[in-house]
Amino acid sequence: MISWDDFEKIEIRTGTILRAEVFEKARKPAFKLRIDFGDFGMKQSSAQITDHYTIDSLLGKQIVAVVNFPPKQIADFISECLVLGVYTKEGSVVLLEPSFRIDNGLKIG
Repeated sequence: MISWDDFEKIEIRTGTILRAEVFEKARKPAFKLRIDFGDFGMKQSSAQITDHYTIDSLLGKQIVAVVNFPPKQIADFISECLVLGVYTKEGSVVLLEPSFRIDNGLKIG
């Protein structure tokens, strides 16, 4: 069990995907994403979401991500946030996204 104080340390924010490209050097199929988090700035992420999404379907999509993890190097790429999704029974990922268009950078709680 974690405490409420532990949960409050996690910065989960809304963002909009502005750029997506195939991550050729990833060990598992993935995309490189560039995401606008409003006042929290632009961040990039590697996301293994190729089963349900194409580059075109990701552009302009609002997502939910953890923005306060330390940067992580994946091959030759620095991932600066963790895009959140739900694992299906088959192990693929379905992105978490707001039901309505909202501002980028809003806190999830």
